[in-house]
Amino acid sequence: MKSLVITQAILEQHKLSEDEYKKILEILGREPNWTELGMFSAMWSEHCSYKSSRIHLKKLPTTGPRVVQGPGENAGAVDIGDGLCAVFKMESHNHPSFIEPYQGAATGVGGILRDIFTMGARPIALLNSLRFGSLDNANTRHLLKGVVSGIAGYGNCMGVPTVGGEIVFNDIYALNPLVNVFCLGIARKEKIFLGKAAGVGNPVIYFGSKTGRDGIHGATMASDSFDEEAAQKRPTVQVGDPFTEKLLLEACLELMAGDCLVGIQDMGAAGLTSSACEMASREGTGVELELADVPRREPGMTPYEIMLSESQERMLMVAKAGHEDEVIKICRKWDLDVAVIGRVTDTGKVVLKENGHIVAEIPAKALADDGPRYDRPSSPPAYQEMLQALNYDALPDVKDANAALLELLGSPTIASKRWVYEQYDHMVRTNTMVRPGSDAAVLRVKGTDKALALSVDCNGRYCLLNPYEGAKIAIAECARNLACSGAEPIGVTDCLNFGNPQRPEVMWQFVLAIEGLKDACEALRVPIVSGNVSLYNETNDLSIYPTPMIGMVGLIEQADRTATQWFKQAGDVIILLGRTREDLGGTEYLKVVHHREQGSPPLLNLEDEQAVQACTIRLIREGLVQSAHDCSDGGLAVALAECCISGADGRIGAVVELARDGLRRDALLFGESQSRIVLSVKQEEADKVLDVARRAGVPAARIGIVGGGRLVIRVDGDRSAPGSSIDLDLLTVHERWAMAIPRALALD
Repeated sequence: MKSLVITQAILEQHKLSEDEYKKILEILGREPNWTELGMFSAMWSEHCSYKSSRIHLKKLPTTGPRVVQGPGENAGAVDIGDGLCAVFKMESHNHPSFIEPYQGAATGVGGILRDIFTMGARPIALLNSLRFGSLDNANTRHLLKGVVSGIAGYGNCMGVPTVGGEIVFNDIYALNPLVNVFCLGIARKEKIFLGKAAGVGNPVIYFGSKTGRDGIHGATMASDSFDEEAAQKRPTVQVGDPFTEKLLLEACLELMAGDCLVGIQDMGAAGLTSSACEMASREGTGVELELADVPRREPGMTPYEIMLSESQERMLMVAKAGHEDEVIKICRKWDLDVAVIGRVTDTGKVVLKENGHIVAEIPAKALADDGPRYDRPSSPPAYQEMLQALNYDALPDVKDANAALLELLGSPTIASKRWVYEQYDHMVRTNTMVRPGSDAAVLRVKGTDKALALSVDCNGRYCLLNPYEGAKIAIAECARNLACSGAEPIGVTDCLNFGNPQRPEVMWQFVLAIEGLKDACEALRVPIVSGNVSLYNETNDLSIYPTPMIGMVGLIEQADRTATQWFKQAGDVIILLGRTREDLGGTEYLKVVHHREQGSPPLLNLEDEQAVQACTIRLIREGLVQSAHDCSDGGLAVALAECCISGADGRIGAVVELARDGLRRDALLFGESQSRIVLSVKQEEADKVLDVARRAGVPAARIGIVGGGRLVIRVDGDRSAPGSSIDLDLLTVHERWAMAIPRALALD
């Protein structure tokens, strides 16, 4: 092997510090060659090594009675009974989607699908959580259209339904959108597959698409901040082919049904480098690869390019010795490239050869596990107190409640996302029970009486104003969405999107968010079984809001006891669970109506939250609930409006009477107090529901009746003071809510 003269410019090109390079010299005992340097660069990138976050991630609760597989594998798995596991994970594809929105989003979907079926699970659902700038910006509209098309194009071709998600629009994401994709699959508990290179002498087999030059240094790019020249990074974005991925999926599941596999892993970030070294490191073994045998679609590829390519739809497996022909036959049946490219060794090293000559030799653990770990400095930003300060006395109360509600319903963050989800196939495979548009998606688990509820959520503005409370609320709201469907939360995956960790204020946000996630998960008794960290989400030194995205899975034991958010029939009684407080800080109302992002977000009492959720789940399971919808963005008035207009079978009005109890009118209508759920129940069940809530220690009040063609919300019975109450016909309400995004996109 020929070593390399390493200059400062070369280190900067590979995003390695001088101290990190010194550690490489210590590990190798010599200068690395070009291929080895590239492999260290990719595996020690923030994206692969979690070098700024790993010491904090250890604080998160990851175990529980249902946990079958926690963090550290391709995805997490939880027991759902009947010998089955739910296998799920969330990943980010933020930087690639900004550079090339269609392919960036499409390959994000492809990557998360592979994480799931690599574990032996057939994917049955996708969700996405997206962040964009303001829709009055032409580039935002371009990004939104490209990302949505990419998600739809890949997921629809794969035959995996996209059943839900959420989108927030805020200028802070204009130059750094977030594209986080969640996938869930179902597997037999005894047939979970892991990414391990076990059994010295066992063959290492490559299968899937050929390797090309696309995506080289994608992991390093994903660990970098952007500037005006971000578009020049387009060659680092991978190109996806969902039709090949479909073949790969079916081949994997057929291989896994037999008895020929020892371990299997997707070639994701850092490509062949990551899959080889991670599989070996987990088992304490080594692998020896012959690069001349790697299927390639471009001539003259160097070892550096082969090892760092992030071409899509590729897998690496370790098969049982003697089963090579069986594996190759199955792969060729599915029209996939396949080749035995190496073997498992006992050296603990990744050894690369080209036509028999060694071109790289690195300890597997050095690449996968022994990279740098940083406990970076953290301190609150100087402007934090100013952000949290909100003078209520100087804030005028709402003068026209009708106008304020319509303005909120027309905010793209709150408005209907039908334009987005109507591009997705959400019914393929016939598992979907609750389609996009309710608090949670619900899918039946075929062969059982069970269903699974899925939700993704996070309020980045809350996390900016108070990272600890914001992260707690992200967990609580996701769980509350599941509770509104009747599901008990059983597992969490996260996607932690933050700015540059070398900034103390960003690390302060990250550390506090981790504490918030920890406390909320422990209080609600739901473990985090998988996840992803995406740092350096900033452009021109402007960071995104801290956005610890949460994906959560809930279990419904009896699928026929599932609730949705919209009102069902006239005459039903509307009941509010939970207590309304003067919580205006960080609200969508404050942003949309007063153009301010300021104050302290609502404080979350985890005991109250747990009680409200448990009460709601019990009421739904006992068949006492017609509809259930949580109060979140826009507060109680928006929640009631959504109950009236979001139903798949049409619109139905409501008449509501609210007591002020000393609150400001805007806080009562549009404040975002936590732990509140709007129920509708049959008249004959109302007293029983109120009694169940009372005995559970949950505040509950009868606030209205379903029916009519208008949404009427009276405050303290006041019908005379102009603008004090809400009285709108549903056609007006629905039009404002349904057309906000299509109207904005029509500007093109």
